[in-house]
Amino acid sequence: MYKNKKFLAIIPARGGSKSIPNKNIMSICGKPLIAYTIDAGKKSKYIDEIIVSTDSDVIKVTAEQYGAKVPFLRPEELSNDTSKSIDVVIHAINFYKKNDVSYDYVILLQPTSPLRTFEHLDNAIEKLIESNSTSLVSVCEADENPVLMRRIENEKLKEVISFEGTNLRRQDLPTFYKFNGALYINSNDMLINKRKFVDENTVPYVMDKESSIDIDTMLDARLVELIIKESIDV
Repeated sequence: MYKNKKFLAIIPARGGSKSIPNKNIMSICGKPLIAYTIDAGKKSKYIDEIIVSTDSDVIKVTAEQYGAKVPFLRPEELSNDTSKSIDVVIHAINFYKKNDVSYDYVILLQPTSPLRTFEHLDNAIEKLIESNSTSLVSVCEADENPVLMRRIENEKLKEVISFEGTNLRRQDLPTFYKFNGALYINSNDMLINKRKFVDENTVPYVMDKESSIDIDTMLDARLVELIIKESIDV
């Protein structure tokens, strides 16, 4: 709880994964991937409850071993490749509503962002509440600047983003940010009424690129392992 506001953290972790089989519980430095997100949530000063939304009995057992609650198994229609995160979150909200439990804010934590820490979570919660906003999303600086990008139309190069100026040195270009998928915080009202995580009033929470790594491939996983091992050796 922070300033009388209650926070529910939801970790979505379905069993199927095309890029890496059983990705959400794959071993990263001897610990299941999902455990890093559970640990960050447990260390937060403000998160009141951490649950995992999954369709997998194996993930359920693993999540519970590391201290998360798994109060239900996600239905099949919310566990396929086309399932939307917003529907998964609303399903969890409705589950608690039926049990006469409510939270002011929901924090969506993808388990594929293991370098996101409890400090990130607490700082983001503080920023959201102090800004009197209903939503916050984590971002990081984009690797590629869209000012330097071009489309090809009729064998001619066309700008993606119009840029006023003649100097295209990277250090002189405006900075652009991208969603890194590490965390979304939304009021229950926004989720239920707007059915979206981001709108024109969403507050950004900027994270560094290293902490923003999202595991999608085995190369991402090996990079994360290297970073974790180096942090342990320091």
